Amino acid sequence: MKLFLVFVLALITGCDITQPVAVIGDNGEIFKGTATASMSGSSFKASNGRISCAGTFDSTSISNTVSFPVICSDGRKGLGTATRDASGITGSGTIRMNDGSDWTFVFGPAANAF
Repeated sequence: MKLFLVFVLALITGCDITQPVAVIGDNGEIFKGTATASMSGSSFKASNGRISCAGTFDSTSISNTVSFPVICSDGRKGLGTATRDASGITGSGTIRMNDGSDWTFVFGPAANAF
């Protein structure tokens, strides 16, 4: 909870916080990128080198769960849901794409493992 409060305080004081992101498609395809939380708007972007995907989210929500739209350069779209851990800067979730596939979304230091 302390780190979450630090995260919120950083947002209030105008600091941007950037964390690594990994998105794993149900076929094993891995997209890597970053998520940036700020008061002016929070977003993520990830790429596998050919296709890029991006979305926006509300980093100021007090809920540990956030939902976010995803749009990819190849025309695919989806809706993601991720749950933050107690630190507020690490977590994971799923993205349901419009082609019926389910992707795994990981952010924070754990994303570096992919």
